[in-house]
Amino acid sequence: MNEVELKKIWWHSRRGMLELDLLLLPFVTNKLEDMDDKQQLIYQRLLEQEDQDLFSWLIEKELAPDLELREMVRLILMNNEVEKSS
Repeated sequence: MNEVELKKIWWHSRRGMLELDLLLLPFVTNKLEDMDDKQQLIYQRLLEQEDQDLFSWLIEKELAPDLELREMVRLILMNNEVEKSS
């Protein structure tokens, strides 16, 4: 993806819900450029979901509906753990 597309994805990661912003923005800032095209598309698909669903998945109250989204949630949570320990 080019720089403009990456910036659009970063902007769409801003959800307006503080809890989501605290998880998504560090992830997209740290990891998006390093992800391959398929992972970036999965992340974009994740961003298409409703905030309440995203929040439920990210607090591990519910599972995302498919394996690709579950894996992306896992990567986001792992990034959050690394951020906390830094």
